[in-house]
Amino acid sequence: MEGLPVMEQFLSIQGEGAHQGRAAWFIRLGGCDVGCVWCDVKESWDVTAHPVVSVAEILAGIPENFGGIVVITGGEPLLYDLTELTRGIREKGLPVHLETSGTHPLTGTWDWICWSPKKFRNSLTGIPSAAHELKVVVYNQSDFAWAELHRAQVTDKCRLFLQPEWSKSTVMLPMLISYVQENPDWHISLQTHKYMQIP
Repeated sequence: MEGLPVMEQFLSIQGEGAHQGRAAWFIRLGGCDVGCVWCDVKESWDVTAHPVVSVAEILAGIPENFGGIVVITGGEPLLYDLTELTRGIREKGLPVHLETSGTHPLTGTWDWICWSPKKFRNSLTGIPSAAHELKVVVYNQSDFAWAELHRAQVTDKCRLFLQPEWSKSTVMLPMLISYVQENPDWHISLQTHKYMQIP
């Protein structure tokens, strides 16, 4: 593939996880073969629905004098070789972050990797050891045990986050609060961009 399928690029605030609240330029790549039932960007799944954009054009889209983080997300961005894209972003002097389910081989050079494993497809074995952040979306009570299974795969330096699935947050958030109070190595991640009503 010449270039990468880009669904959208936009300036926002990182709403989730360890870097919540930071200015962020998002590059959302099209294509996903995981298929989470509660995904809030299902329009990203069909790779043919998004234009293929050269790496040079993607890099040119990053605002001049931008001083925040650049987040590569999807879809599932590791469907593609991200070596050239991440190199170009870092040559601009910007930290580059990845959001992935970990279902494909890791490519690129990263300042931060957020691994968010999904029940719908297994992650590859090399991803957990590289993750700086483990973020588990909690949809029902059984997800706490599932989160602990994945916690056992990451390093001691990996940050641990539990995030209520947005449509069930009023039900699940009290459970998350109790769980984190009893298991303080975990932190709660909220989709604060949705509260702020920004993309």
